[in-house]
Amino acid sequence: MVRTTHASDAADILRHRLSSEAELDMLVAKERTNSGAARAIFDARVAAGLTQAELARRVGTRQSVISRLEDANYEGHTLSMLTRIANALSREVDVRLIPCAEALHR
Repeated sequence: MVRTTHASDAADILRHRLSSEAELDMLVAKERTNSGAARAIFDARVAAGLTQAELARRVGTRQSVISRLEDANYEGHTLSMLTRIANALSREVDVRLIPCAEALHR
């Protein structure tokens, strides 16, 4: 019999491996932010009908930079670069600071 791991099991395993639930919550929030930024760039680029190379030309960078920014594991998003991308796509950056409890339940 093969035992599958459910999402709640995975969260429990991570909680046991980390020193505190607060640490886990911070890591989850960080990953959610990185993933959200990457997804926002990807979605806006695709909605504009642009390739990564085309967006890169508009922003004044290389395709590999756009690829990295669209990677959910990338941790180097800057407000400056997000603004450059938004401008190239005729969009705005919307930054919000929300309570931690609300962020955890998104």
